[in-house]
Amino acid sequence: MAFKPGFDQSPAFNDAGRNAWGNGAHGAGAPYGQAPNGQQAPYGRAGGQPLTPEQLQYMYDRPAAGPVETDRMSYEDTIVKTLVAFGVLVVGAVIGWMVPALMIVGVIGGFVLALVNTFKRRPSPALVLTYAGLEGLFVGGISQVFNTQWDGIVAQAVFGTLGVFAVTLLLFTSGKVRATPKATRFFLVAMLGYLAFSLVNLVLMWTGVTHSAFGLLNVTLFGIPLGVLIGILVVLMAAYSLVLDFDQIKTGVERGAPRIYGWTAAFGLIVTLVWLYLEILRILAILRNN
Repeated sequence: MAFKPGFDQSPAFNDAGRNAWGNGAHGAGAPYGQAPNGQQAPYGRAGGQPLTPEQLQYMYDRPAAGPVETDRMSYEDTIVKTLVAFGVLVVGAVIGWMVPALMIVGVIGGFVLALVNTFKRRPSPALVLTYAGLEGLFVGGISQVFNTQWDGIVAQAVFGTLGVFAVTLLLFTSGKVRATPKATRFFLVAMLGYLAFSLVNLVLMWTGVTHSAFGLLNVTLFGIPLGVLIGILVVLMAAYSLVLDFDQIKTGVERGAPRIYGWTAAFGLIVTLVWLYLEILRILAILRNN
């Protein structure tokens, strides 16, 4: 099983979670007829007392316990949590659009909370939603700046992001795309290379070695801006990151992870979607600039 870097700190998505929840070791997830401590409950007894015919009939007529009753992670609950976090992100983006200066608060606060949420073993809904709001401030502010320079670019980036998300989800649900250890290793290497390149590019821009708006990304190869070539690769990386997010949600649901870990999945999706949107926004800006 391949995991998204950083999120395997959560026991809901690693081997510890498989041992804890996959075998019904926790009380709510114990197999029928088995006590929470793993011991076999006395057949036909509840609390040591024989069951009456009415109690037996009631137990027979009751529907099977679902994820809500057992407090387990489900696709529906994770979708709701993701939509709530995304809604907070949109509200923050609207505020950031109206007051672009707040994007500085957003980028600093969002970076700090991203680290906290990534390595926190048990997710905190408050921290995830706060991160979404701060990230929204940053996204809204930088989108307003880009849209002032290149009118209509934000709408194009939004539709591009939704398109990549929809296609990736469709391919994943159809089984045509899956996360594999080999692909994840390539993803990690590519990520490290991209981060190193971005750091060098920032240093060159800050020191005045390059005066273009996007630094080395404006350099052309065979008439194509380097930023477009790298951007396409990064968009593919972000799409694979979405595959990792979907795979983790699938893993958490299949292992019967507690519902609280739906917030971890929502956080991962928000991080990836923001990354994807910013990369598409930059590609479009480079194309429009040239």
